[in-house]
Amino acid sequence: MKSLIFNLVTALAFALPGFAADKHEAKAGPNGGRVISAVEPHLEFFVTKERKVEITALDEALKPAKFTGQVIAVTAGERSKPTKLEFKEEGGKLVSSNTLPEGNDYPVSVSIKPAASGKAVYEKFNLNLEKCPTCKFQEYACICEHAKEDDKKK
Repeated sequence: MKSLIFNLVTALAFALPGFAADKHEAKAGPNGGRVISAVEPHLEFFVTKERKVEITALDEALKPAKFTGQVIAVTAGERSKPTKLEFKEEGGKLVSSNTLPEGNDYPVSVSIKPAASGKAVYEKFNLNLEKCPTCKFQEYACICEHAKEDDKKK
């Protein structure tokens, strides 16, 4: 009996690091934004040059797809003075009608409901608008190896 328990514990110990490594499987969105994979369809969070946010629904191949009634809310900036973005549909994407607050590094919370009455899924991350030193994306959407190292530190 002890050997069975030992074997189960050993198997779990080897399996868990594999799950942890897959937590941040970095993928680039079609516009170079951050892919939010906690919901179906996946979403791309992209910051435009005008500091507006574009949300694009993505299919399994990370190609643009149609929205299916999702309700999305974004809050950005410091807790003492947050900015709530409002969205309108433009060309199959949701585009914020207002802009992100000033600055290049602050928290963002994305609330995604599958429908108006559904339970929200939250994606929280730091919106760092600096260019990554090793890949072609901005830090908030970085897909290179140092992004995985940053996740391990958290």
